[in-house]
Amino acid sequence: QVQLAESGGGLVQAGGSLRLSCVASGRPFSNYVVGWFRQAPGKERQSVAALSESGIFTQYADSVKGRFTISRDNAKNTAYLQMNSLKFEDTAVYYCAAGLIMSMRQNAYDYWGQGTQVTVSS
Repeated sequence: QVQLAESGGGLVQAGGSLRLSCVASGRPFSNYVVGWFRQAPGKERQSVAALSESGIFTQYADSVKGRFTISRDNAKNTAYLQMNSLKFEDTAVYYCAAGLIMSMRQNAYDYWGQGTQVTVSS
């Protein structure tokens, strides 16, 4: 069993930054790849970023590449999503997820957090 809990969401002006955190409990966090996903109102949930168990290999959606950075600290059982140069279009509920195979597909992940709201004002 792995439980995930996101934090760090909130309201930010366009051009600003936020850092989301995802704390894992239960099984050793180092066993799992990490993904970040988001869902905006009226849109399908989409992938944002993925990170290997070691934290060495990353993947990013084209829409966030160069602005967002995914990272992890296995000693703290925590994954992060640093979001810079935020745009209005980044407004969404953000979810972290854990799985056994690195992928940008939702169905690759077995465990999900409850989501945290990120709102970017124009």
